[in-house]
Amino acid sequence: MKKIFITSIALIFSIAITSNVNAQLFGTTSKVGTTAAQFLKIGAGARAIGMGGAFASIPDDIYSIYWNPAGIATSRSNGQVSFNHANWIAEMDYDFAGGSINLGGMGTIFGSFTSFRIPEDKVRTIEDPEGDGRTWDAGSISIAVGYAKMLTDRFSIGFTAKFVQERIWNSTASGFAFDVGTLYRTPFNDLMIGAAISNFGTSMQLDGRDIQFNSDPDDNIDTGPNNVKSLYDMDAFDMPLSFRIGLSMNVLETRFLRATASLDAAHPNDNVEYVNAGVEFAYDETLFLRAGYKSLFYDEAEEGLTLGGGIKYEFAPNLKIVVNYAYADFGLFDNVQFFDFGLVF
Repeated sequence: MKKIFITSIALIFSIAITSNVNAQLFGTTSKVGTTAAQFLKIGAGARAIGMGGAFASIPDDIYSIYWNPAGIATSRSNGQVSFNHANWIAEMDYDFAGGSINLGGMGTIFGSFTSFRIPEDKVRTIEDPEGDGRTWDAGSISIAVGYAKMLTDRFSIGFTAKFVQERIWNSTASGFAFDVGTLYRTPFNDLMIGAAISNFGTSMQLDGRDIQFNSDPDDNIDTGPNNVKSLYDMDAFDMPLSFRIGLSMNVLETRFLRATASLDAAHPNDNVEYVNAGVEFAYDETLFLRAGYKSLFYDEAEEGLTLGGGIKYEFAPNLKIVVNYAYADFGLFDNVQFFDFGLVF
């Protein structure tokens, strides 16, 4: 079992340092603004956000499929479904929906859909600063499927494959990526150790009629070709690759009370390293309070304090309703509030 764990961790590290990932992930500068599909960096799940995004080692939660796909393999339920919504900064909307089915000894299959939308606005130009009669909008989606399995009674591994597309007005960029994660429950007070790499995939390049134009090569309508169909040369950008490792443990556990502390260290390819920390208090596994702090040791971060709470109610035998809320401080950008609703069956 130890050999399996070490081999899996070695696999994740090998992915992180092969090909061009070494330059992406272990560069000396922050490289802010150099990757596409930034919506993939928005955390999913109000429970995870309430705990400061320190979720790489939290087991048995549907939102593990975002943070560390190995976590969903530990679920003892037949399946889970959940929907998460956030009113993002500047009136943008973020939604995440996921579901999983436990196949018993064969493992767990899951899928998710992520949507990020920018509201419609007027097309403004120098000649028409109040709008020229047209409108534009933008949006991004991610469709993912995955598989996770308990390889031993303490160790699980998970994989996710995803299709990613971004759109702005009449142009789109698409790509494919995958996540891989491992989760290990140690003998020391059931301390959990999780590791995951996210968004390892292709680069993305805009294409569409917005980059097309007609060109006059010699800038003279009286000579040569005057209406040559041309394209702007668009750069290709990598996805926001991230390596995350986390620890979590129940620091208090009685008949009715539980307190879980968690800590994540993250290394993205387009920013500096940072640490997330969080804690969850549970009463009878029904009522929950959470607090956390995001982006510790990152001096220029706007993110910080997070708070949240939730309820898990057994509506019928083998059917539980889960409702969660989280508040995340974003400094100059005020705050963002997350809501999710799910079923465990």
